[in-house]
Amino acid sequence: MPANWYAHVDTAVNIGVVATMRYRAPRAVAARHKILIKGIGIMRFITFQTEDGPRLGLRQGDEVVDLAQADASLPRDLIGLLAIGGDAMEQAEKSAESAGAEARVPYEGLHFLPVIPNPSKIICLGLNYAAHAAEGGHDRPTYPSIFMRGANSLTGHLQPIIRPLASEQLDYEAEMVAVVGKTGRHVKEADALNMIAGYSIFNEGSVREFQRKTSQWSIGKNFDQTGGFGPDFITADEMPPGGAGLRIQSRLNGEIMQDDNTDNMLFPVAETIAILTECLTLQPGDVIVTGTPSGVGHAHTPPVWMKDGDVCEIEIEGMGVLRNPIKDEVPI
Repeated sequence: MPANWYAHVDTAVNIGVVATMRYRAPRAVAARHKILIKGIGIMRFITFQTEDGPRLGLRQGDEVVDLAQADASLPRDLIGLLAIGGDAMEQAEKSAESAGAEARVPYEGLHFLPVIPNPSKIICLGLNYAAHAAEGGHDRPTYPSIFMRGANSLTGHLQPIIRPLASEQLDYEAEMVAVVGKTGRHVKEADALNMIAGYSIFNEGSVREFQRKTSQWSIGKNFDQTGGFGPDFITADEMPPGGAGLRIQSRLNGEIMQDDNTDNMLFPVAETIAILTECLTLQPGDVIVTGTPSGVGHAHTPPVWMKDGDVCEIEIEGMGVLRNPIKDEVPI
């Protein structure tokens, strides 16, 4: 095992105990961030629901500091915090360190929301791992397949992914998320990673039957509450540049379905940023979902679809585990 990685056991909710890998930040980074997470120099933000509405929290071990309670001057969402820039992150850290008991809540039992519930853009890459392109009958792409998701398609950690009434063909996709922290257009690849504020985890639930109705995939990617997003936003300086070299895995009811490494992305994060900003302006809080490895359900014989009662987990080395139960849509 490389020296900068160590094993951590994360107690799963309703599942048991799952071994995860956490990134050990360099000493200088750990010192700067005061070892916020049980000896790990990582700033992890979450978004959660309260009786007073959505709140932004900063994890401190088994607790979460409600930043609205800790410091009323801070923005109440991650987009607002990112828009202010680095000083706001430092202020959030200081406010969390000095927060009293009234601002602290247990991590376990929270109602998690998507890390960013309403991003201005959710940009997704398809066929970004060569083996996944091949299992779907596609050639290795020379330009990324790009499509968009809407905010209504998102759901948070431990919240259900909904299998729609319209189809049984609900598939899983393990993906890494890069979150934009700056406004940029025509960004050079050499400068592109300066645009990224942090990373998270995504399960890009896809309704294959509808995805294949036309050459445009978007309808099969936008059913309500099919995209798991979370649990944490982790600042970019606490992860390898571009989120490279990280093991990425999906598990369905504990069985490993996908197992790969982010080094195998055909269009890494920096190149993706350069390509996107040829066409459009990226803004703080924009979400880039970077594609899935091989092993998706539709490529199995027979196909494996997520169904009511299943639990799907997506794990990325150093980031943690995104976990979602699967539930059937209830007719209204």
